[in-house]
Amino acid sequence: MDDYIFKPADILLPKSNFEKWSVIACDQYTSSPEYWERVSEIVGSSPSTLRLILPEVYLGRNDFGQTVRMINEEMDRYLVSGIYNSYSDAFILVKRRLGNGKIRYGLVGCADLSRYDYSENSQSGIRATEKTVVERLPVRVKIRKKASTELPHTLMLIDDDKKSIIEPLAKKAENGEMQVLYDFELMLGGGHLTGYLIPGEMNEDICRSIEKLGEKHGGMTLAVGDGNHSFASAKECYELDPIPEKRYSLCEIVNLHSEALEFEPIYRTVENADTDDLKEQFKVFLEEKGSKVNSVAKTPGYQKITMVIGEVSKDFYIDCPPHSLEVGTVQMFLDSYRESHKEMKIDYIHGEDEVRRIASGERKCGFLYLGIGKNQLFSAIEKDGVLPRKTFSMGSARDKRYYTEARKIVK
Repeated sequence: MDDYIFKPADILLPKSNFEKWSVIACDQYTSSPEYWERVSEIVGSSPSTLRLILPEVYLGRNDFGQTVRMINEEMDRYLVSGIYNSYSDAFILVKRRLGNGKIRYGLVGCADLSRYDYSENSQSGIRATEKTVVERLPVRVKIRKKASTELPHTLMLIDDDKKSIIEPLAKKAENGEMQVLYDFELMLGGGHLTGYLIPGEMNEDICRSIEKLGEKHGGMTLAVGDGNHSFASAKECYELDPIPEKRYSLCEIVNLHSEALEFEPIYRTVENADTDDLKEQFKVFLEEKGSKVNSVAKTPGYQKITMVIGEVSKDFYIDCPPHSLEVGTVQMFLDSYRESHKEMKIDYIHGEDEVRRIASGERKCGFLYLGIGKNQLFSAIEKDGVLPRKTFSMGSARDKRYYTEARKIVK
């Protein structure tokens, strides 16, 4: 098959016991060791992706080198132990029932790492949605560097407003036109997961249709929604060892326009700051950037940013903002202000009520704003490059991807 940006993969699935095999992404519940202890209890001695990953809650707590060796050894053992069924040159349609009852469909295949660049002004076919923190990559690279198997928790986004790719596949699956590969309840409230093998004769058309989407946004075909640091680590490993098996990375693509895909804003709070000075300097910063700051909305296309200090809320209506997104405007200011106020702490918060609770404390404040609309995402990346870190969240922790499919990445 031609070198498409997204194409079928040689996929491995366990022969049985998916309920214990499939666990949530390693970067979830990082403040809840109890969650991962419960996962370990459920899994017991059964084959499981838990043995093939390192939950980040344990980073720094164990002998890292020994843990990585154990993971790599378990991967090798699974490959020769006969626990897998293998599906060559395959796409898998994934049906995920989320915690809120909504259904999210996705397509599992492999994406071309040679067409991915996570730099801020990338013009590549696959781009990060948010800023990549390079300091987070070395640990992940060490885990993957000698791994024989990869397991994806990366969710890619496509901008298919006509719903012409994944949605017709879902209809065929619901009509019984595809083989069911797995159908089970995910552990600990993760919802339900069903996987369908897409008939091979459809693969070429799927690849071409996805490739064509790149014409809409200056060549950007795929945007990494979740799991960017894992995908970036796969890229680093490919550059270190550029064999064909490592050129691609297994992932799931989801249509940006899926009704089940919800974007939630991530707000900013500030601690240990002179809040009166912060408020005044915010206005100064905006004016220096050529923006006009008003107390009421005066023109279409303005940004509204609310600064919360104690019980008081101050609204800024901004014309000609320095960034196309409200969160970008706020982050630009906070990054600038912190250069001369190193004692200030910035945090990233879900939920307006929680922001207001934090902002009620002494020397603390919060910033509230509209979240990015799904229809803005690709255009914003095309215009401004990657978005500020923690711009948005794609659903709650329990709705993140569970490791299920695997792929061999050694010769």
